Amino acid sequence: RTQAPLGQAPGSQVTMVMIQLRAHVAFLVLPLFVFGAPADELDPKEATTLPNGCRRCCDPLDSRGSSEPTPGSAGHHSSLYPMPEVRPYINITILKGDKGDQGEPGTPGKWGKEGPPGELGPQGQKGSKGQMGAPGDPCKHQYAAFSVGRKKALHSSEGYQALIFDTVFVNLYSHFDMFKGKFYCYTAGIYYFSLNVHTWNFKETYMHLMHNNQEQVILYAQPSDRSIMQSQSLMLELRENDEVWVRLYKRERENAIYSDDVDIYITFSGYLIKPSLE
Repeated sequence: RTQAPLGQAPGSQVTMVMIQLRAHVAFLVLPLFVFGAPADELDPKEATTLPNGCRRCCDPLDSRGSSEPTPGSAGHHSSLYPMPEVRPYINITILKGDKGDQGEPGTPGKWGKEGPPGELGPQGQKGSKGQMGAPGDPCKHQYAAFSVGRKKALHSSEGYQALIFDTVFVNLYSHFDMFKGKFYCYTAGIYYFSLNVHTWNFKETYMHLMHNNQEQVILYAQPSDRSIMQSQSLMLELRENDEVWVRLYKRERENAIYSDDVDIYITFSGYLIKPSLE
């Protein structure tokens, strides 16, 4: 109990105390009228919005009740918006620099395996005639002639055989090679050739007269119980370094030419008729 100040009545003192109490009570009750009564704490699994309508970033997007109003929202409804997905994007064209200078070539690699030979191409067009050459050597021989023979018989084998001769009748300037059985042309012109053989009983005789590697004429006789003399002849226009020889056919069928090592049954002859340059 307080003692009233001098000159003041006790009733007025009580009135001032009541006014002070009412001011304290009004200060405590005023937030209730402004903000409302405090609500119960919300379950985080059932609500994802705060009393002021905000949403916590740690709450799941599909939580139930996230779009429902809360008691503390004072009737205002908050809408739920999905959080945008942030994907970083780097513009490569901005980071790409200018094209550099061309580098030095590296060391070449190893050679690969050689492929199979290609097909023979088409034959080209015939070229134009060239200019006339310089006059030849006046001392060059304008003659050619040979005649050779063979004393030994010959049978066919697995491959073709060049007919080799062992007897020389004429070999002018040695144009006929006795080791290879070939005549080599040193003077171009027109030549005459003649081949004579003796057939073998009951065997074929199958031969070719060759110009280089091309067959020109055939000398042929069918198997018979009688052996006979068989001949073939022709003329050829030869160029310098051409070859003429006789070839026995290979053993697709047995063939042979006869001789008795005493007499000469096989002969091959040739001579120049007209040279190209006179």
